[in-house]
Amino acid sequence: MEVNVYNIKGEDTGRKIALKESIFGIEPNDHAIYLDVKQFMANQRQGTHKSKERSEISGSTRKIGRQKGGGGARRGDMNSPILVGGGRVFGPRPRDYFFKLNKKIKTLARKSALAYKAQNNAIAIVEDFSLDAPRTKDFIAITKNLKVSDKKLLMILLESNKNVYLSARNVTGAEVQTVSGLNTYKVLNADIVVLTESALSSVYNVLI
Repeated sequence: MEVNVYNIKGEDTGRKIALKESIFGIEPNDHAIYLDVKQFMANQRQGTHKSKERSEISGSTRKIGRQKGGGGARRGDMNSPILVGGGRVFGPRPRDYFFKLNKKIKTLARKSALAYKAQNNAIAIVEDFSLDAPRTKDFIAITKNLKVSDKKLLMILLESNKNVYLSARNVTGAEVQTVSGLNTYKVLNADIVVLTESALSSVYNVLI
């Protein structure tokens, strides 16, 4: 599969780049994608949730009603879970949601995500570029030139570029990512993936 290479003015450079079948032409593995996205989402969780259980509620420990004959459920003190203001039964406690995922599965998931984008013609290649200063209007002009301003955009660069990152930070639906930070969730979450030429070469080195 070949795609045209554009410059940031949206002009076709006349050159084409072949997307390697070993990444962009594979049969996507949905289960690998599911596992990788699940791990990514789990790692975003702080895990600081906490509710008070019966023993942690401040209140009198006096038994407020007799054991039997009251016509309702038996209950002890005011901290009983069956009363309003009482403790919670088996409430959430702080925990770590991290789980291990093999590198081969993560690699397969990223390949599958890129393959889905290639199947949907949602991959664009641009020449390497940089911005002299962080200006949001310059980044917006680039997206309009590439005709992707109305789409949720993921732009992948070879390495961190502060000016490009700051220029895109205030643009709704646009995100700038380096190859080293490439992950399945963000690829799938974007409507179109724009890679620079050097970033594409680096993707080959990372995923093959």
